[in-house]
Amino acid sequence: MQFSFMYPKGNLFIPARHGRLEAIIKEPSVPRRGVALVCHPHPLGGGTMHNKVVFRAAAGLIDAGLTTLRFNFRGVGASTGTHNEIEGGVEDATDALNYLKTEFPGEDITLAGFSFGSRVGMQVGAADDDVKRLISIGTPVEKYNDYDFLASVKKPILFIHGDTDEFCSVGGLRSLTDRIPQAEVVIFTSSGHFFDDHLNDLRETVRNWTAGQIASS
Repeated sequence: MQFSFMYPKGNLFIPARHGRLEAIIKEPSVPRRGVALVCHPHPLGGGTMHNKVVFRAAAGLIDAGLTTLRFNFRGVGASTGTHNEIEGGVEDATDALNYLKTEFPGEDITLAGFSFGSRVGMQVGAADDDVKRLISIGTPVEKYNDYDFLASVKKPILFIHGDTDEFCSVGGLRSLTDRIPQAEVVIFTSSGHFFDDHLNDLRETVRNWTAGQIASS
């Protein structure tokens, strides 16, 4: 509470090491079953927290009963700072996650990321024991070939991918997921990186998987 400044309902600024991150937090309409963080795609490619894939992923998490935070990386929207690739993204995702942990202590945490947000978000979530499960959407394994850290992750992880993804082939994704015994992989057919005709399916997949994981934990 002391760390945030609210403006319109659900919108807030949260503290970051470079100043602040612009964010949106949404509550579920059902009793809360945990909290979630969603990381957006590459800022230099036009990525923001309003990206349609990020919005649908967040909606699926809210549907599953999670209070869900999405935020703009440094240099995007009203967030302060200047883009600094993976290093800066990891710092921002860590600051956003720390905000959630401060505001909702002891809550079950799910972390999701899309594209660039997957790369930085998975690194942050994999290393944090308070994050119980991970969702990686449009995982750009062939763009960022340093996803090996996920191969040692023991927590549940869902990969959602399009079979015609422009930034990573299904084979490229499988080169990673085949090394993760507990990985669940959902491939949408006739779908590119941005899931244009599968956005509602993506929301449903996120909701169902997350709700099932929480119920079984």
